[in-house]
Amino acid sequence: MSHILNIRTVPGRYAVSRLDTDVDIPNWLTGPGFKAVICSDDETTLVCLEDRVPNNVQAETGWACLRTMGPFPFNASGIVQSLITPLSSNGIGVFVVCTFDGEHVLIPASDLETAVHCLEVAGHVCSK
Repeated sequence: MSHILNIRTVPGRYAVSRLDTDVDIPNWLTGPGFKAVICSDDETTLVCLEDRVPNNVQAETGWACLRTMGPFPFNASGIVQSLITPLSSNGIGVFVVCTFDGEHVLIPASDLETAVHCLEVAGHVCSK
């Protein structure tokens, strides 16, 4: 099932950082803007504004962030697929973080204009 999504651009440039599993969440993560902590058995991944990440931390920088405007029922199928298919099918890499009320999709900042165009062509409504 295809969904028409309302999507907004989240201000700032973001980084996806990797830490070991046994470390405390660092203070540099705090502050305004979107941030996420994902803990797994073998790593801790942090997402935040890229200017917060120290140089000695393994990180991928240069990401723009788009956010779906939910909430969506937890049992709704195809929400993430509706979001990433127009991007992936046009060669735009994504990193998706789902929250209680919506999805955040990180894309290379250099692809932001193209990504918004692809999403609009797919029928989604994008705003800043």
